[in-house]
Amino acid sequence: MHHYYKSEAADVVAIVLEYYQAKDLLTERLADLGKIFGGAIAPMRDITSHFAGGVKLSASPELDVHWRRPDEYGYRSLRHKAVPPKGITQEQRAAIRTEHERLWELWKTHCPPRLETHDYWSRLNVNTGNLMLCGGILFEHQDVAYFALGFEINKADHEEKVAAGKPTSGWINGAVEILPSDYEAARQAKVGGAA
Repeated sequence: MHHYYKSEAADVVAIVLEYYQAKDLLTERLADLGKIFGGAIAPMRDITSHFAGGVKLSASPELDVHWRRPDEYGYRSLRHKAVPPKGITQEQRAAIRTEHERLWELWKTHCPPRLETHDYWSRLNVNTGNLMLCGGILFEHQDVAYFALGFEINKADHEEKVAAGKPTSGWINGAVEILPSDYEAARQAKVGGAA
């Protein structure tokens, strides 16, 4: 069961907007990284962050020296160590190791850092443990922040638990509970669909 909220508090809206600006910047930097390596970068996410995945490269066996075999979507990850083919000279092995170090330096230099989503949720005063267990979505539309949470937040309960030193689900400044239909209408308006 989801619980739906909105907040018009300027600080809350600013945090949600900042999150989406950081996400857009990550997308731009992933595109730049892809240009450097000659293929699209897989945008990945886990339970607490967004980050760069593999590179969409050819399945050519020649690339296996530096790159893992493609996954089911055609993305390859850079190996931690080069895997030179058998039967080559020491000079060829040294050249492969040098090239691999160059690739790793390029990756380290140009790969954007992870975007830690829980940093933004924490700034919104949401208990990230509850978020990990139950989930949550946020977005901004027309200067209002909207939230769909898998758990309930209650201001009075939050204040009582804080006063008693007990764990709380948190409280988003200015949050008011809304109907699922109000949330969905805002979401549809945001993505450009019919309300």
